[in-house]
Amino acid sequence: MRDHAAVIVGGGPTGLMLAGELALAGVDAAIVERRPNQELAGARAGGLHARTLEVLDQRGIAGRFLAEGHVAQVAGFAGTRLDISDFPTRHPYGLGLWQNHIERILAGWVAELAVTFYRGHEVTGLVEEGAAVGVQLQDGRRLRGGYVVGCDGGRSLVRKAAGIGFPGWDPTTSALIAEVEMTDQPEFGVHQNALGIHSFGRREYQVVDGRVVYADSGPVAVMVTEGHVGPATEPSLDDLKAAPTAACGTDYGVHSPTWISRFTDMTRQANEYRKGRILLAGDAAHVHSPDGGQGLNLGVQDAVNLGWKLGKVINGTAPDALLDTYRSERHPVAARVLRNTMAQVALRRPDPRTRAAGEVVSELLGMEEPRRRFAAMQSGLDVHYDLGEGHPLLGRRMPDVDLDTREGPSTVYSHLHDARPVLMNFGERGSLGKVPRPSQVKLVDARYSGPWELPVLGHVRAPEAVLVRPDGYVAWVGDVGGDGLKDALAWWSAGQ
Repeated sequence: MRDHAAVIVGGGPTGLMLAGELALAGVDAAIVERRPNQELAGARAGGLHARTLEVLDQRGIAGRFLAEGHVAQVAGFAGTRLDISDFPTRHPYGLGLWQNHIERILAGWVAELAVTFYRGHEVTGLVEEGAAVGVQLQDGRRLRGGYVVGCDGGRSLVRKAAGIGFPGWDPTTSALIAEVEMTDQPEFGVHQNALGIHSFGRREYQVVDGRVVYADSGPVAVMVTEGHVGPATEPSLDDLKAAPTAACGTDYGVHSPTWISRFTDMTRQANEYRKGRILLAGDAAHVHSPDGGQGLNLGVQDAVNLGWKLGKVINGTAPDALLDTYRSERHPVAARVLRNTMAQVALRRPDPRTRAAGEVVSELLGMEEPRRRFAAMQSGLDVHYDLGEGHPLLGRRMPDVDLDTREGPSTVYSHLHDARPVLMNFGERGSLGKVPRPSQVKLVDARYSGPWELPVLGHVRAPEAVLVRPDGYVAWVGDVGGDGLKDALAWWSAGQ
């Protein structure tokens, strides 16, 4: 084993996305994963939200996921579906696709890049060694990384080894999820009774006219709320039999589980996302109830925010302080997810008063303005980083509008495939050509005559020029005079 510029602990969706981002930045990155291969027992998380699909589009790989998933309206809050089909995005929907497929596709992309994998290795400790971090493995071997990023889940060893606090709230409810065979077939779909919410459905399905149509045979995915918060130990088949018996009066002859797991509404967030040369992303930095299907998406977007920044610091083209913006930008985003999942858990409690509150919330979400606000929040399309006052685009995702350039038609996101910053000029062609800029910053003279529209905010005035960061967020909006552009380039795109 050898030294690497960055070592990523954990090869799930967050770790894979981060590895890809670092590789695009030309960084020598390695993933340490305890699984011997990318196979994941069962399906786990079940989909991608609109902003995550946009992020994948920014790297030119969204089509790989769309080819295997099911397009559907997946955004929702506390059981109320939120239609985003009228949102200004190329992906006004979510994608039903199980996590094992998401990981497989991401791993295929990463395999095309310069990333080293150490599979079948478990990390047991970290030791700071001046300008590097030593990574101790279970078999006694060690490797070193200039930086180490913990993408190793809610029980993150990296977080614990770094001594980063993880405050929050203990669980109040738990549920078992599993993939099993059943002698008797339950009624498929989502059900609620006095004990809580339960769902059954086959792993293989299709979406037809907005309806989920399950396969006629195959393993059954089960989610059953437990009567009491379960222990932190791994659940057994006996636990899985007991839960539906208590909730539904029968265990449906459950047998032959592929996997069984327990989730709770434990809600915690790391105090810091960074301690020196150690950083956290994904569930290592925040855990919450799976309500709304936001966890995997949040982690992937963490990785895209961190990757280019860490790459620039490692490459020596940005100051170390740039890494502090990772926490300042992503911590509030996760904190809001923690808040909205806690609210959703509270609203699905089965007592009459809570049901009444849920009905009121559902009525409110049926109104246009609340629907748009909550749908944008749940789909990740309304993320706004505080980059100061200015044009509404500043700090928000750049819309993927159609462009007319000298080279021919293109889209905004097609210019982000290599994860480089892009200076887009919508004014007079060549007007920004004499503005000094780092060579890595691409200059695109383009025309776009259509409307500029943002989720929730609606139509905004057309910009003359924008600086788009590698993660797709707008770092500067200005005019052909380039006021403020020099400072923006110095901070966000420093380098030769």
